[in-house]
This record gives sequence, structure tokens and C-alpha cells, in this order.
Amino acid sequence: MRSGDYFSAAAEAYAAFRPTYPDALIHFLASAAPGHDLAWDCATGNGQAAVPLAERFARVVATDGSAAQLAHARPHPRVEYRLATEAASGLNSGAADLVTVAQALHWLDLDAFYPEVRRVLKSDGVVAVWCYGGCRVGPDIDPVLDWFYAERVGRYWPPERRHVETGYRDLAFPFDELPAGSWSMTAPLTRAELLGYFATWSAVAVAHRTEGASPIPDLEARLNPVWASDSERRSVTWPLTVRIGRSVSSR
Repeated sequence: MRSGDYFSAAAEAYAAFRPTYPDALIHFLASAAPGHDLAWDCATGNGQAAVPLAERFARVVATDGSAAQLAHARPHPRVEYRLATEAASGLNSGAADLVTVAQALHWLDLDAFYPEVRRVLKSDGVVAVWCYGGCRVGPDIDPVLDWFYAERVGRYWPPERRHVETGYRDLAFPFDELPAGSWSMTAPLTRAELLGYFATWSAVAVAHRTEGASPIPDLEARLNPVWASDSERRSVTWPLTVRIGRSVSSR
């Protein structure tokens, strides 16, 4: 991976508070793949994509460069977690029907990753990458979230974050690209759960290290007047940007 490790220290919170991906998206990707024998989920984190993929594939190999993230990975009998980089999956050539990267392509060394994708994919295999930026809750909450993102921790975002803001459109994607459709994630969260999600942000980790204290209490102070009861669950939505393609070498 290209960048510093922003997530190992918060691996437990990452497992608890990061949203899971819609079943319809996983079904869409499985339908595009030439088979359902093996999927490789690269930079898996705690298995947020790997576990739902295992409902569609006989075997999922989920790799990550962080041992701490893998220590908190969600177990599944068809998911094999491996400590490995994007350049060395350990998979046999031509073994994978699908390669996925969920909310992590911007952290990878693409010059190392893409050759490995082409090596491990089956003929006509599929590669899919996706990301999500800010979440939406409602007109009373969203201005507070926007303030936190842009003003309170804006200066602490690592430079790779710009690729998420452009929906990965500024990153190379050397595959025969396919229509990907429109997707979003939705989850009913309490205020505390939403704060837990924000605590997993890379910018929050950098702010904490730089300032010596977490910026999350500042967000909580602004949320409390507009979301007074923590027993109240509100629908939180994250728009997803998905890119999907087939290996050029398979054509």
C-alpha cells in the first residue's frame, strides 16, 4: 500500500461501525462474473465486502496489509483471510472469477495491483472497485456533518482522499469498463453509532495524533442540539460510486 496506516489503531471500531454493502450490489457483481468459484477481496479491512461475497461464491480470499484489521475480521466458513499486499495475493494464475476493492483503491499501489489482478483473473473475469464519501441524514443534520468533514478535520485528510471525492474517476482503470448503475448504502443508526463511524475516519486519526485529542467531542457538541435522543435511530445514506470492468487481456 502507498500510504501510512491510518486504520490499524482503530480496527475494532472499524469492525463495529463501518457500514456493510448492499446485497443487491453483491448480487449484481456475482451476476457479471463468469463463475462463482473464487472471489479475491483485496484490502478487505474486517471483511465488510468479503462476507457478503461468500454468500455468492464458493470461496473468498480476503487479503489486507494490516494484521490488526484482520484480527477483527468477521468469520465466515467460506472466507479465508490472509495478510498480504495488493501485489502478492498468493492466488494461482487464472483462479479468480471476481476481484473486488471496497473503499480502498485510493490506498493501493495501482502499478503493483493491476498486474496482479490481470494475473489472477479467469478469462472474462471481472474487477469491481467502489467508494463512498460523505453520508446524508437529513436537512437538520447534514450541515453539521459537512462542517465536520470540510472545516473541523478538512486539513487532516490524507491526499489520497481526493480520489474518493472524484468517485475514482481520476484513477487509472485499465479494463474494459462496463455499466455499473447507481448504488447507495443505508443503515438505521443512533447518534452514538454515527459518531462511532466518524471516529474511524483517517482524518480523525490524523487530527487526534496532531492535536493530542479526538475531534469527535466537537462533532458531538454540534449534533446534540439537533439529535437530542440517542435512542432515536435515523436513516443514514452513503451514495456509492462503482467501477466495473473485465481484463483487457481476456478480450
